[in-house]
Amino acid sequence: MNKSELIEAIATTANLSKADAGKALNATTAAITGAMASGNGVQLTGFGSFVIRDRAARTGRNPQTGATIQIKASKVAAFKAGKALKEAVNK
Repeated sequence: MNKSELIEAIATTANLSKADAGKALNATTAAITGAMASGNGVQLTGFGSFVIRDRAARTGRNPQTGATIQIKASKVAAFKAGKALKEAVNK
């Protein structure tokens, strides 16, 4: 499912216009992005959690030259599925 299909599904389920459903989806993703950018996770009970994980510095290899390179430590966004979502997927 891509973004336009998701907007259509939201519009149908919530009895909204596609424009309003698109605005709602954009507002939701912006709120999640803003919270995570400021260092906070987002928990949606029954669905899952958007969390920030630390990735340690490591040694990598340049695939073109084969030379070893140092990759800096970073923070990455991750999603952890909630119990209800796991159960729905595994039915």
